[in-house]
Amino acid sequence: MSLAIVDAREWQNQFDLETGQKRQESSPLVQMVSQVLRDNPYPGDVDERANAWVSKTALDLIDGYQPNLVCLSYVQQFFANRYFDHSKETQDKLNRAAMAEAEQFIETSGYTPVIIGTGGMTPLLGDIDLSGLDGLAISSNWSARYCGIHSPSKRDLSLLSAIEQIEVIVSREEWIQLFRSEQPDIEIHQDINLMPDYLIAAKQGYAFKTMGTTLRKPVNLAENNFKIPVTTPLGQVDDLRDIKGLIRSHLDTHKIALILVEGLGQSYFPDNSFLCSNGPGWFCNEPGDAFYLTLSTGKHQPFAYPTGYRYFDEDTENVKFPFSGYMNSIPQNTLALDYPGKSIAVGNRSMFMHLVFGADIGIECFARNLFNQGCMGVVHTTTKYDSAPK
Repeated sequence: MSLAIVDAREWQNQFDLETGQKRQESSPLVQMVSQVLRDNPYPGDVDERANAWVSKTALDLIDGYQPNLVCLSYVQQFFANRYFDHSKETQDKLNRAAMAEAEQFIETSGYTPVIIGTGGMTPLLGDIDLSGLDGLAISSNWSARYCGIHSPSKRDLSLLSAIEQIEVIVSREEWIQLFRSEQPDIEIHQDINLMPDYLIAAKQGYAFKTMGTTLRKPVNLAENNFKIPVTTPLGQVDDLRDIKGLIRSHLDTHKIALILVEGLGQSYFPDNSFLCSNGPGWFCNEPGDAFYLTLSTGKHQPFAYPTGYRYFDEDTENVKFPFSGYMNSIPQNTLALDYPGKSIAVGNRSMFMHLVFGADIGIECFARNLFNQGCMGVVHTTTKYDSAPK
């Protein structure tokens, strides 16, 4: 059973991750994680200290746990550039600072790096308002490019076809078949009947305005990043799905740090970096759940939480994993979940760090829509910790 430790600076509480019920543990591992949370209050999603918080928290966990695998995400620059109208010079400064923070962590820790950028960003050109459809249009906080359409009328389909800012309109069957042609054993984790009848994709620079989209209006969006940059001395791969295998094949001989820097394209990477594929055909992963899960599982994961999914039809009083967003289970076959060595994950992406990597210990900001509510630590196992906390 996994334990969640929520730290709001003035207090800490412990909960069962699956049920959300209060629970109390005092093992040496839990004591160590609790102290790391106390020592590292989260400064906020767009605070310039947010990425340094990732490094410091990870180094404290390394000191107390000695993991072989470290998974980090640096996201401050993505949030700052997405929601605030900074000058090009300031955007560039934020991006360079994020890469410098990742490089400084590697120098300090001595881990072998695998550094991945989620790709560049582009200014918002306009909204695609679908509030007037007869059917239901659903996007999500994690998406700007994709939107699901439920029960469209003939008028809806005609209207959507006439919107020049929409790049692709595909049926649910066509969407699934695109990925089955690439990956015949593709899994659809959720109820297929709650998936949208059609998926639509916006042209670069446009965002959907529908039920479920973020309360904060973006200023910049992720580009349609069909290729994303990677730098590592471990070797070169051609596809985002191959990175898991690359890391796992070297963990017997290397201590490895997998590092994501969101919102950065190849121009911020060293000359020896390379590009790898970020999705099949017309589909590219945005920075979000599908990107993180594809990286961590080594398989395409657009259907772990599909765009346009009617999650509200599954709302119950005793919902599972109440601290894990829309997810109602811990993803399986992730990078660290079945790895026998020690692992940690730290990042300023709420929910993703404890969900997508399967690390023994995860610490993440507990923030929603940029509102800072503290930090959360998740302990997935205590079996590998055999010393008293430092």
